[in-house]
Amino acid sequence: MKQIRSMLVVAAFAALAPVTPLLAQAAPLSVPAGEYVLEKTHASLTWKINHLGLSYYTARFTGFDATINLDPKVVTNSSVSVTIDPRSVKTDFPFPEKEDFDKVIAEKVLMAGEHPTITFQSTSLKATGKTTGKLTGNLTLMGVTKPVTLDVTLNGAKEHPMRKVPVLGVSATGSFKRSDFGSNFLLGPVGDEITVLIELEFLKK
Repeated sequence: MKQIRSMLVVAAFAALAPVTPLLAQAAPLSVPAGEYVLEKTHASLTWKINHLGLSYYTARFTGFDATINLDPKVVTNSSVSVTIDPRSVKTDFPFPEKEDFDKVIAEKVLMAGEHPTITFQSTSLKATGKTTGKLTGNLTLMGVTKPVTLDVTLNGAKEHPMRKVPVLGVSATGSFKRSDFGSNFLLGPVGDEITVLIELEFLKK
């Protein structure tokens, strides 16, 4: 009976383990501490939004910057800051001679004329595995600031094989409701939830 109870306890802990992110720890990194700046030739910031319940309309920002202040020993002590120019949105609209659709999205959906800068400043980073985590921060969009959480993956941290400086590679995904930030243009036919897909490389400053 005692052995059965012990087995049940072990089984219970095993069942709980996958849903106990507080036990997860990020692995220390073999790169130096300090500020890392965006390597813009290998960075993309893409977003998508539902269109008429039929597809996800996809666009991207071409004007943005980001920095990481890295603590390689306790990675969760690191912080991230991002700035985006909403007027840099690119939609690949196929008929630019008929309409500047990039400008329509920038002005009517993102209100870039009144609010020419989007920012994200991290407030916490929690590990969910050795190379994964949840990055929470304050997103300021259209003059409204609200917390947003991104799922992040550290793809690599090493010496850049060509530049010979420390480099980090990061992927991130997340979503938020644009109506929370005051964007109601065509809300209904065009979805409320915006999903972001981010690929970044950072070089040691």
